Amino acid sequence: MDLMQHDFTNADIAELTAWRRRLHENPEISGEEERTAREVVAFLAETGPDRVLTEMGGHGVAVVFDSGRPGQTLLFRSELDALPIEELSDAPHRSRVPGKSHMCGHDGHTAILAAMARQLARRRPATGRVVLLFQPAEETGEGAAGVIADPRFPEIAPDYAFSLHNLPGTPLGHVRLKPGVVNCASRGMRIVLTGRTAHSSMPETGISPMMAVSRLMPALTALSAGHFSRDDFALVTVCHVAMGEPVYGIQPGQAEIRCTLRTRLDERMADLMAAAEALVRQEAGAGGLGHAVDYHEVFLASLNDPDATAHLEAALDAEGVSHDEAELPMRASEDFGRFGHGAKSAMLFLGAGETHPQLHNPDYDFPDDLIPIGARIFLRAARTMLG
Repeated sequence: MDLMQHDFTNADIAELTAWRRRLHENPEISGEEERTAREVVAFLAETGPDRVLTEMGGHGVAVVFDSGRPGQTLLFRSELDALPIEELSDAPHRSRVPGKSHMCGHDGHTAILAAMARQLARRRPATGRVVLLFQPAEETGEGAAGVIADPRFPEIAPDYAFSLHNLPGTPLGHVRLKPGVVNCASRGMRIVLTGRTAHSSMPETGISPMMAVSRLMPALTALSAGHFSRDDFALVTVCHVAMGEPVYGIQPGQAEIRCTLRTRLDERMADLMAAAEALVRQEAGAGGLGHAVDYHEVFLASLNDPDATAHLEAALDAEGVSHDEAELPMRASEDFGRFGHGAKSAMLFLGAGETHPQLHNPDYDFPDDLIPIGARIFLRAARTMLG
């Protein structure tokens, strides 16, 4: 294998690992990734990209390596944001920011794309161009939508879009990949019920949401249906309920319920939303309550295009990386699915180790050994498709 094509020097690995750990020490949560974006631009400056777009959909960065010849545009995406989780670790590179940490491995995914940039600097693609997208706000479901809505996105709109996510519980370096659904659609539903407060000694003078709340929680949960292996799967999880004030003299006049709606397919999500909203209207009407519903953290279903998936499978085979379809699809959501609405897209899941702490756990840390593996897979796909 040509060093200028795939392999990394010891110096590359050392520098990329040190940089990944620097990102880990300085996490920024969704929508706040300004410093992280600057780090990306500065670290990749020496690779001499042909174009750098900043503030894409927020703090996103798109780095372009262009052959100067006609051909396809391939986009490879990583994420910039961390999580609002306190890290529990003795690692020298543990988070320096109280209450925030890279407990999902986005720092490692970003280092994988930085590794790609080093090799693309050494040899541009023969045709077309490669876009390395460092996306903001993946955790809230807002980042991909923001990037795509950016008026400059058509200038880098891809024919193919690829991404990866590390996966604890899977052997280190082993890949999970399949065509079709790989991540569920989901959205947070916020329900506000409004009545009128009253003195607790005269509850009849007010309008309490208590009965509506007590009926809505099991009724919403009962909308869950179907086995996860079927396209009619639906899951409603009540996550938070608040009603009134923590006092004894007041009957509450307002309540809020937050729940997550989850389906395998976007079409099924529309039906689930309609059913949930109908329940809210019914209970609010029965109780003489005002009501309002809004949605947050909206994730579309992620579907792997068969053609894009085949390109990744070929790259895995060429690089000698073992892979299978086990444990897919996942109930968890991923906003990469939005790129599949304008391009052929596919996402693979790269094993972080069978006993590795799970994602979003306070003792998680990205395995640095995955940096060259992930970069090699993506580089092989890019070289094969573009030359």
